Amino acid sequence: MIVSTAFSQGKISGTITDGSNSLPGANVAIKGSSDAGSSDFDGKFTISTSVTSGEVVVSYLGYETKTISFTVANGGTVNLGVITLDSDSNQLEEIVVMGKGIIDLAKDRKTPIAVSTIKAAEIQAKIGTSDITQTMVNTPSVYVAGQAGGYGDSRITVRGFAQDNTAFLLNGQPINGMEDGKMYWSNWSGMSDIANAVQIQRGLGSSKLAISSVGGTVNFITKATDKKEGGFVSLGVANDNYFKTTATYNTGMSKNGWGTSVMLSHWQGDGYNDGTRGEGQTYFVSVGYKANDKHSFNFLLTGAPQWHDQNFTKSVDSYLKYGRKYNNNWGTQNGEYKSERTNYYHKPVVNLNWDYDISDKTQLSTVLYGSWGRGGGTGNYGTKPTTPAGGQINFDGILASNQAIVDGTGNGDGRSTNGAYVIRSSVNNHAWYGLVSNLKNQLTDNLALNVGIDLRTYKGTHFRQVSDYMGLSSWTDTRNLKGDDDKPSGTMESTKVTERGRALPWPATFNTLAENQRIDYDYGETISYGGVFSQLEYSNESFSAFFQGSLSNQSHQRTDRYDYLPQFQESDKVNNVGYNVKGGTSYKFAENHNVYLNAGYYNRQPYHDNIYLNFTNQVNPFTENEKILGLEAGYTFTSKFLTASVNGYRTSWKDRVTTTTNVATAGQVIGGTTLQAGDLILITNQGVEQIHTGIELDLIAKPIDKLDVTGFLSIGNYEYKGEALTTRRDESLNTLDEAVKDVDGGKVGDAAQVTYGLGFKYEFVRNLSLDADWRYYDKLYSTVVTKDNIELPSYDLVDAGVSYRLFIGKGKKDSINFRVNVNNLFDEVYLSELTSATAVTPTSVNYKGINVVNNGFFGLGRTWNFSLRYNF
Repeated sequence: MIVSTAFSQGKISGTITDGSNSLPGANVAIKGSSDAGSSDFDGKFTISTSVTSGEVVVSYLGYETKTISFTVANGGTVNLGVITLDSDSNQLEEIVVMGKGIIDLAKDRKTPIAVSTIKAAEIQAKIGTSDITQTMVNTPSVYVAGQAGGYGDSRITVRGFAQDNTAFLLNGQPINGMEDGKMYWSNWSGMSDIANAVQIQRGLGSSKLAISSVGGTVNFITKATDKKEGGFVSLGVANDNYFKTTATYNTGMSKNGWGTSVMLSHWQGDGYNDGTRGEGQTYFVSVGYKANDKHSFNFLLTGAPQWHDQNFTKSVDSYLKYGRKYNNNWGTQNGEYKSERTNYYHKPVVNLNWDYDISDKTQLSTVLYGSWGRGGGTGNYGTKPTTPAGGQINFDGILASNQAIVDGTGNGDGRSTNGAYVIRSSVNNHAWYGLVSNLKNQLTDNLALNVGIDLRTYKGTHFRQVSDYMGLSSWTDTRNLKGDDDKPSGTMESTKVTERGRALPWPATFNTLAENQRIDYDYGETISYGGVFSQLEYSNESFSAFFQGSLSNQSHQRTDRYDYLPQFQESDKVNNVGYNVKGGTSYKFAENHNVYLNAGYYNRQPYHDNIYLNFTNQVNPFTENEKILGLEAGYTFTSKFLTASVNGYRTSWKDRVTTTTNVATAGQVIGGTTLQAGDLILITNQGVEQIHTGIELDLIAKPIDKLDVTGFLSIGNYEYKGEALTTRRDESLNTLDEAVKDVDGGKVGDAAQVTYGLGFKYEFVRNLSLDADWRYYDKLYSTVVTKDNIELPSYDLVDAGVSYRLFIGKGKKDSINFRVNVNNLFDEVYLSELTSATAVTPTSVNYKGINVVNNGFFGLGRTWNFSLRYNF
């Protein structure tokens, strides 16, 4: 430690931390003098000075500089206590901490939970060309897999529960689909550009909203208005002709309290799999205003319009024949590339945050938000042509055949009656508005009360339209309209369409075809949600306890404009009341140790798609509220070298009802009824209970100054319990048969039940570092609900990267960042391993980064990307 000495000097001491760990080597200086020093390995410092009063300036690379006033007598000593520095590159760099009471990060809670936080620097370094979900792969009990082989086609499970059982939040506001609870990550392709942090709260979580976090809660905290002037420009390139450019500028905070941040980016690429090209943009505008010490506002607008071609499932034999990048959803027309399967979407999101400091003990945080989704996905409609010997679609042959037919005709269920073929778009539009507000009152020094409301209204519209007539002049659908009993009425109606809707996000945003230009189906739903929530928390230096409760009502109504007589187009309105309660306690002892215990019970309303039977207006009589009981306990050890947590959990989920649809083959007999080819079979499953138990370990260690080590382990046991009742019905909703199936002890699929991994980051020289992450996956099963499920082989993956930061100029932020990533570094996939494993029953799992769906798979092998970023 370097110090200045003088006769009759005073001494100034203190401890420097980042809020959880000490910061060794931090610079400490007396402003306006040469007196200076640095902190030791424990973050402690002592400097001598002949100055009797002034300011101490504390700085550390990557953290905001802090200035503290002091007064010390000659020969005296003053202790400044613990000085906490805020992270510079990873903090929420806002004019205000927007919606602090809404976002509800775990760091604001003294009651510990099973939580992991990925900050901005790690997101920017490791995301590459992947979805934001890829940042969570090194987290216990989190499993990330693919869906359709294109940009944005990923999915995530937490503790074995799929996306509809994990709550996803954007700055504290809910973003799960209101109809089915699912997430489509291509709609959020710009999240990696605008995220300041991603926090995964596994299990019950700490969210105060009236939501049911069965698997966990994932909160995306975006950038807001930066309080300092500056910005960055960046360029990234990767495998398969991928490149991306991004530019950001922040005005900084003006003297009158205003500030603006703007970001724009563009990306495009050919995709790893054949026929998976994509292109998109991201825009972000944030305007902040600090009116006074009590009122702060922030307006945010962001969106990520994109399109990407997809690679849907096929048999393993196809990959053995054509290679692992094979895709049968594309071909050429007149020598030009053309895809049958394109996803396109634009979902602008806007919110207005208001933070009101009513008093020193009372704060109100409110966010008013809205989103407007426009887009869908394309596919074949009519007569599906036979795949030629080359494996790709013969669009030239289809064009010639259609030109001979001229006008296509169909029976309203996707089949053609004269052999015609078109490419259709399945459109899913919505308008969603909501309000979340939280009032916090510090009742005493140790007791705090939170109360709030969560209001949402959602209107969705779903229909099909022609995207490409492929040489036809028109298409006519004829169908039998339904009556009040949801059965065919005998009234036939024909719809002839001649217009097309382009499968691109920007045209879809501003142009919607008229209702008389829709085919196959045209329906919508109106969903209203109102919830109240409350939390009471007691805490002192060593003990804390909390109790939360919420009550909510959901209202549903379905409107079918295509398949019903006009007077019967609106369904009955359904109202469901749900609630949840959870509580817990923690105890800190001997400085470094903390234990906790939490419990929660959810009585959750079913999703809209399970309330109405198989896309009809008939209410499913078997649907009831789902029941979830969660128990968890944990222990955390914290020291200057190591932070480690162990969590155990048990979650049961029962009383759920799901509906699916199959298509009958010619002459198929079910329950004594002979079906025709193409008849719909409506399937309802109920009575399935799942029990998920497990233990998790995660750690962060710093064995030496320049080396960071991370690790995780999760051992789970996800099983079905009891029996499942399956009911099959025809299109008129007549029961064909019922079957009771023993599934007790069967393994739940779609997520590896055993995962573990290690990672490290080592700084060779100043600002030059190497990092790598290794992950292992085991106990991976198919998604079939059965007593004897199929287990796939275990596998492991390795990702690695090199980063270098070159400081230029005199500014603190003036620098150039270089980054190289290689994903699946040692990837080896043997197709023969999958052939026998997937030949028996349909599956939907992820094997070696490859998605196995319905006896087929697709996925990513070894990929790379390079990025260059200039900060100013």
